[in-house]
Amino acid sequence: MELWIPITIFAAFLQNLRSALQKHIKGRLSTVGAAYARFIYAWPIALVYVIGLHQVGGLAWPTPNGQFLLYCLLGGVSQILFTVLLLWMFSFRSFAVGTTFSKLEVIMVAGLSAAILGDGLSMTAVIAVGLSAVGVICLSMNQANLTLGALWSGLIEKPTLIGLLSAACLGASSVFYRGGALALGHDNIAMAAGFTLAVSVVLQTVIMGVWIIWREPGELTQVFRHWRWAAPVGVAGALGSICWFTAFTIQNATHVRAVGQIELVFTFIATVVFFHEKVSRIEVIGIVLVAGAILLLLLAG
Repeated sequence: MELWIPITIFAAFLQNLRSALQKHIKGRLSTVGAAYARFIYAWPIALVYVIGLHQVGGLAWPTPNGQFLLYCLLGGVSQILFTVLLLWMFSFRSFAVGTTFSKLEVIMVAGLSAAILGDGLSMTAVIAVGLSAVGVICLSMNQANLTLGALWSGLIEKPTLIGLLSAACLGASSVFYRGGALALGHDNIAMAAGFTLAVSVVLQTVIMGVWIIWREPGELTQVFRHWRWAAPVGVAGALGSICWFTAFTIQNATHVRAVGQIELVFTFIATVVFFHEKVSRIEVIGIVLVAGAILLLLLAG
């Protein structure tokens, strides 16, 4: 098994954990505050990690360049824009269709990877990405109680366009982060990924911090006041990001994001085995398609 595969699976698990923790603190912080906890408490861990790679691991520091800094900035801004667009979409009454289309991140990653980094896909990978996208749409439709008719009629609505744009922003962040790590030209994957993460998360902390001070001035105080609940979000986010960035540095971002959807399989198993909840036919179809896409990518290498 190639190294990026277990790293991606662990990253997906940590992402699930971070999301659960963010939902837990949602009552104590605003949506933006809960999102900011991911960055403000993550950057010290990212810095300690990359310093540890240098001091303990004996790895040389990378030499930043203009292309690297541009990719880090674009990646950080893209990820923040994804959050803002998602919040904006939720302000519409008919946000369910938009939410469903916001899940098409893996398709956006495939297109942007090819356009920006020149990362091509084999025919097997293209088929796997398509299956994965359809599977995610099925699962999202089930969660939002949408029919195919409602999905079709909502194609031209504003929330749908916002949802697609948010997916593009999230996909772009993955591509830019991979581009940043590769732009360093460092001979060690862990250091290239860790250094890219550290720079990116510091930029995100500053940019989103300014945004919160401007739009929700009192929320920053709340983020620090509830540190006992907010800090674990940052810890899980930082550890997950270390895994994501490392996987992006090793492998095409499209492969990584497609395999990363294994978190949906984890959620499905927990729903059936631990919570004994009933599942619908479309949910079963969705999870089979996602699992099949992941297996197809793994078997194809």
